[in-house]
Amino acid sequence: MQSDEHRSRIRGAAPRNGLPEERPVEPSSAARVIDLALRIGELLLASGEGSEDVEVSMLGITEAYGLVRCETNVTFTVITLSYQPGVTETPISLERVVRHRTVDYTGLADLHRLAVEISLGGVSLEDAYGRLAAIRRNKYPYPHRAIVASLGGIAATAAILVGGGYRASIVAFVCAILGDFLYRRLARLGLPPFYLLAVAAVPGAIAAIILDRLGVQGINSSAVVVGGVFTVLPGRALVAAIQDGLTGFYITASARLLEVVFLVGALVSGITLVLMVGRHVGASFIVDEQLAPVRADPAYALVAAALGVSFAVAVHTPRRILPFAAGGAAFSWAGATYGVQWGLSPVIATTVTAMTVGLIGYLIARRYRTSALPYVIPAIGPLLPGSAVYFAMLQITSGDSGRGLASLETAVSLGLGIGAGVNLGGELARVLGRSAGRTELIWRFRRRLGSGGSAMGGE
Repeated sequence: MQSDEHRSRIRGAAPRNGLPEERPVEPSSAARVIDLALRIGELLLASGEGSEDVEVSMLGITEAYGLVRCETNVTFTVITLSYQPGVTETPISLERVVRHRTVDYTGLADLHRLAVEISLGGVSLEDAYGRLAAIRRNKYPYPHRAIVASLGGIAATAAILVGGGYRASIVAFVCAILGDFLYRRLARLGLPPFYLLAVAAVPGAIAAIILDRLGVQGINSSAVVVGGVFTVLPGRALVAAIQDGLTGFYITASARLLEVVFLVGALVSGITLVLMVGRHVGASFIVDEQLAPVRADPAYALVAAALGVSFAVAVHTPRRILPFAAGGAAFSWAGATYGVQWGLSPVIATTVTAMTVGLIGYLIARRYRTSALPYVIPAIGPLLPGSAVYFAMLQITSGDSGRGLASLETAVSLGLGIGAGVNLGGELARVLGRSAGRTELIWRFRRRLGSGGSAMGGE
């Protein structure tokens, strides 16, 4: 694919003298082309796309309209694109600032498809602007009620997967919806996201303490808290950070990792404060620190599938991808769970599973010329280290810093394994995609020879 050529050029694996022939472009038209590429790149970056994929998309767009020798620079908040028509001519340089992050994978898929179709040719500049405007006007594919319910679904299914049972899942469902309500209410006051996430994670911990103090039996309070943790874990940001780091975008990777640290810090701050209060009022679940061991039961795979669908709806994934989200999440849970039972360490089992999900997701995305994130992110939901993060907070607040740091190390290792596995799967998909493309060309060549035509197409 043409995007593979751009990717090789970005990585320095392809010589710059292999660029296509440049066509003369008027300065006004050149500015519009650069503006179009920047607008699409800005939306891709804001949606969580990796920096390398953003640069590849922008280069494909500019070259499709005749601007061959462009220089791009993508950071966490600023995108710059420069073009110099000639050695003695004044360069044109524009930039856009990414101020708001969005979670709309339907729009992301449409943007990615638009960028690919432009790079392949046949889309006029006016049509491209029109399609971009239509994408920005499109509404979310699910009503607000479904989005709220999906957040509750994430918490409920996560509570079951960590051994909490259906009663704990009901409480977690209600607490997640309450956390989302508080988040949206406080967002109207203009508070920074850090405080909003800290508040959103609080209801689950408060409910766990109340249940414990009331002596309610049959509800695992720790599972309620873990379910609430799952709704705010920054899995999307973590995958993007690892991807940028592995592809050489170290500044952007550092910024994304810092974002992950702040998001987790918000989670830790909110729940830790509640846990400390609970310890002072004598909540016994805080010192119990027990979650029922999850059996390798195929029935749990159905719960994991529901978790994947809930994640997909929460990030506005296109409806046609929901079956893949369900199957991918079920596979992720089975791969990690059975891998541990077969003697693998949790980190290795998680990494291998994430790599497989990434490979399949990227292959399907290449087939349909769209972004791989809508396929991959919901599918890795069951792999997120929610319980490890919870126990790290629990142990640190109880004064057991040694075990707390060990649990935190486990959570970080699992997170890095997920990000690295997804990225490696994407690289394997690109290698296999190029091999498949060469195989198809050879097959067509041999077929034409077999039908009596020459290799050059003559008689």
